[in-house]
Amino acid sequence: MLAADPGTSIASIATEAGVDRRTVYRRFASRDDLLAAIYDARLTAIEHAIQDARLREAPVAVALHRYVENIITVNRTWPVDLTRMLTDEAIKQRRNACIAEVEAFLRRAADGDLLRRDRPRDWAGSLLLALVHLAAHHLAHLSPGQAADVAVDTYLCGLGGTAGSPGERAAHPAGTSSKWP
Repeated sequence: MLAADPGTSIASIATEAGVDRRTVYRRFASRDDLLAAIYDARLTAIEHAIQDARLREAPVAVALHRYVENIITVNRTWPVDLTRMLTDEAIKQRRNACIAEVEAFLRRAADGDLLRRDRPRDWAGSLLLALVHLAAHHLAHLSPGQAADVAVDTYLCGLGGTAGSPGERAAHPAGTSSKWP
């Protein structure tokens, strides 16, 4: 409910949860406390997603897919904007640690020639973030693994002419496609 309308009242949340508003207030002293708990849970899920992807030790392509799949799951489970909590210093530090971990992984991917190095420094991270968001929300009919397949393939191969997936390049030489005239 908060993802759809950040101004949703505690009373509305309680009604949707099938509990009395007082029940919510017994657990959370204020709306801000409820939001802090939600943001903490989302950030904890992101930390676990990064840890599970094994960004430092798994083969880069495997780690990339696992990370994308995990973050798609997080985005679907906790569809709230974490940037609203960046005024909390502890949350901000945890978020920055997650960002640093992913940036280090993307440098490893570029050093291993999985990613191009001839693009602006922040391009790989920004593009990955956007694709994960799109896959989580615009490919909701797909499982997280299937949505990750689409996002990772798009990320690594791009959308341009002959840069499609190896299977598509073989089936449609010189960038032609049976889907378009």
